[in-house]
Amino acid sequence: MNRKEFLQTSAFLLPMSMWGGAKVQAASKVSAAPVSYLESEAYRKTAQVLKFRADGKFKIVQFTDVHWVPEKEEASQVAAWRMAEILDAEKPDLVIFTGDVAYGKPAARCYEKAFEPVISRKIPFSFTFGNHDDEQGMSRQEIFDLIKDMPGNLTGTVPGLSGVSNFILPIRNAANTKDAFILYHFDSLSYSPMKEIGGYDWMKQDQINWYRECATQLKAQNGGTPLPALAFFHIPLPEYNEAARQEGALMIGVRKEAACAPKINSGLFTSMKEMGDVFGVFVGHDHVNDYAVQWKDILLAYGRYTGGKTVYCDVPWGNGGRVIELTEGKRELTSWVRLKGGRIDNRFTYPIDFSKEPW
Repeated sequence: MNRKEFLQTSAFLLPMSMWGGAKVQAASKVSAAPVSYLESEAYRKTAQVLKFRADGKFKIVQFTDVHWVPEKEEASQVAAWRMAEILDAEKPDLVIFTGDVAYGKPAARCYEKAFEPVISRKIPFSFTFGNHDDEQGMSRQEIFDLIKDMPGNLTGTVPGLSGVSNFILPIRNAANTKDAFILYHFDSLSYSPMKEIGGYDWMKQDQINWYRECATQLKAQNGGTPLPALAFFHIPLPEYNEAARQEGALMIGVRKEAACAPKINSGLFTSMKEMGDVFGVFVGHDHVNDYAVQWKDILLAYGRYTGGKTVYCDVPWGNGGRVIELTEGKRELTSWVRLKGGRIDNRFTYPIDFSKEPW
């Protein structure tokens, strides 16, 4: 039994609630939400919040797998110290939490403590659900209702779609005259609803349809050119393993375990290729991976494990966060991992540093 299998079966964890299982199975039967989402009040509420700075830059810090455990407050507090250190050093324009914030009860305390370093610094943030978040006595919807009005929280939802944290954050150009970049957020759900398959759940067709319809409308609004975009969620796609196992693949960062991806490939990566907007995907879930690898001209990357020693996390130099810097008007990004004491690892610019002939 590997470490990830141990986490799934550990007596420390609560089983997935009846609500959670019913929610996923029922939601998967719902047809995709209409494209009117882009005209909704919820979308318009965030559409003017984020924009490129005057120097044309926009900086994101990704925190993932905080795994806060109230009964292990001292170990959990290490995550808050590291987040504070990273935020003070990087001063990001946005923080994105890619799941598994809560790992104990009461769940409300986990979110309050984990989000405090961001809220106290008045930095906008967003959140996507991990597979453990709704195992601590609160459903996904109850967690969303708890955090939705926290200062600076931009997390959204699309009623009717599988999962809860499916939403889009647009980044405006520096002149604030149009959308210049798109940040897709998906709820990667939890565990397979089919016993004969097992493992983790997969992106549902209604989520993929919603993404395709939104990408189509955004492209039309941009004069027929896809807006550059990134995607953020918790559980990696099956393509992460395809890329990592490819002989000769260029990989930057740490890989200490295979990607714990769904055993079913429902086609989100294919849709991203077909729509032509997403050029980078960022996930969490696998605590001892923080690598980035190119696959079919899309960057597949992990954040850096952010939590304290409340779960397995034996990575060199300990916990930290991933920094992603965008440049207005360019389909590229620069990224690095920031760790304790100002240490920076594995800085790269995509796509040039993954090119076979950059020189």
